Amino acid sequence: MQKTSQQYDKVTAKCKALFVDKMSDYGSAWRILRLPSLTDQIFIKAQRIRQLQENNVRKVEEDEIPEFIGIINYSVMALIQIEKGIADQPDMQVKEASQLYDKHVAETKSLMEDKNHDYGEAWREMRVSSLTDLILQKLLRVKQIENNKGKTIVSEGIDANYQDMINYAIFALILMSESQE
Repeated sequence: MQKTSQQYDKVTAKCKALFVDKMSDYGSAWRILRLPSLTDQIFIKAQRIRQLQENNVRKVEEDEIPEFIGIINYSVMALIQIEKGIADQPDMQVKEASQLYDKHVAETKSLMEDKNHDYGEAWREMRVSSLTDLILQKLLRVKQIENNKGKTIVSEGIDANYQDMINYAIFALILMSESQE
């Protein structure tokens, strides 16, 4: 699991660098987004990944990597929104957003480590396409929970689903980087 931890940190560092760069360019305009809007942005990225995986012809020369990074960053934004609430105006500086990013990634990594212990890193034997499908399944669950105004009877909450999407996207990026080595 030491290798996984190092790979996880490498992926999240790349994702965070892009997040911080975009915060420098755009500020915290994302703070006005409600959870369903963030869920829809993640859904668009996951659908594009699935299309790229299924189509033989690509009209835009971009692979799945930026889309998985987008899933991670939008999911972290969603976790921040759950914690802080939705803002009416951009209200967060890079430093605070960066600290919250680190906090939510650390919590999500801890969840991954616990699950990896229990599942024995079964994800390493999975296909990237299966991880994409699991992300889409989580998105459909989140949409249903959102449609139910956040109420669940026996299911985990929205935050756990965002964390799972982050972890599945990180696993996909790790598997893709290993296949390129």
